[in-house]
Amino acid sequence: MVDTPFIVTVDTEGDNPWVKPRTITTRNAAYLPRFQRLCEKFRFKPVYLTNYEMAMSDVFVDFARDVVSRGAGEVGMHLHAWNSPPLEALTSDDFLHQPYLIEYPDRVMREKIRAMTRLLEDRFGRKIVSHRAGRWAFDARYAAMLLDEGYLVDCSVTPGVDWSATPGAPGGKGGSDYSLFDSSPHFLDGADAAAAPAKALLEVPMTVIPGRLYRWSPWLYRIPGLRRVAGRMSPAHRWLCPVALLEKRNVEAMLELARRRRHASPTHMEFMLHSSDLMPGGSPDSGSAQDVVRLYACLEMLFEELSTWCRGMTLGEFREHWLRSPRAAWNAERLAHA
Repeated sequence: MVDTPFIVTVDTEGDNPWVKPRTITTRNAAYLPRFQRLCEKFRFKPVYLTNYEMAMSDVFVDFARDVVSRGAGEVGMHLHAWNSPPLEALTSDDFLHQPYLIEYPDRVMREKIRAMTRLLEDRFGRKIVSHRAGRWAFDARYAAMLLDEGYLVDCSVTPGVDWSATPGAPGGKGGSDYSLFDSSPHFLDGADAAAAPAKALLEVPMTVIPGRLYRWSPWLYRIPGLRRVAGRMSPAHRWLCPVALLEKRNVEAMLELARRRRHASPTHMEFMLHSSDLMPGGSPDSGSAQDVVRLYACLEMLFEELSTWCRGMTLGEFREHWLRSPRAAWNAERLAHA
C-alpha cells in the first residue's frame, strides 16, 4: 500500500561550499531541472531549502517559481550564517570558520532570519513555511525566532547524531547534539495535535538510523583510537542520502535502510542531498560527469523502490497530514506524560 509520506529535501546552495569559496557561484541551479523531472516521474515533490546566494540566482528563481506554481514542489529556507545578510563578523574569518547561526548573538540571529525570510517571500511571492538550519545547528531560541516569522515546519534534527565535535567558531561548543532524539515528528511546543495552534512548529526529523556495528557496540565509536577503524567497517549512522557517492555499496546501503524502516512502519521517510551534488565538480562526491551519472543511477533505483510504498509530500503538506494523523495525538500524549 502506497501510504508512507516521502519527503525529498534539497539543501539548495552555492557550488561546492566544502572548499569554503570566497566568491560563491551558483552554476548548479542549471542542473536542477533534471532532478525535478526524476522526482516527478515517481510523483515525488522536492522541497528546495534555499540559502542566500541561490535566492539571488535568477536561474534558480525562475526554475523554482515554475515548480511551485505547478504544485510540483516547495521552496523553504536554509540559512548559512557566514554569508547571509546582514553581515556582522563573529570570528576573524567567517568564510573560513563557517560559524553556526546559533553561535551569533540573539539580535544578529533574529535579523538574519528576518532578512532571509523577507528575501525569499519577495522573490517567490508567497509565504515561506519550511526550514532547515545551516550545518544542522538548531536550538530552542532558533525555533522561537522561526515561529515569530510564521514558519510551520523544521527539518534540522538528525536523530542519534552528535555534531558537537564539528567546529564552528573557534573556541565554541560545536554543533547541536541530537544523540537522544528519536525519529518521530513532534510539535516543538508540545501542543496536542488535535488542538495545535495555527503557528505551532512541527519538527520532521531526517531519516537516520544507527549502523549495524554501532547498534551492537556503540562504545567502539566513543574511543578516539577505535572510532576511525569502526567507521571504516560500518558507519555509525546510515542516512537516506547518497553520501558518499563513491562508496561502491551506497545504493545498497540506502535500499537496506529503506527496507528496515518499512518494516518498522515509519511515520515518514526523509531524503536529502545538496543541489551542488547534481553538477559535475559541484561537490567532493560529484567531481566528474561520470560521478553524476552514477548518482542518478543510484537515485533511480532508490526512488523506484520507495514509490511502491511511499507517496510524495512537501514539508508543508506533511504538516497537514500529521495534524490529521492518529499517531500525532498519540505522540503528543506520550510527550505530555514523559
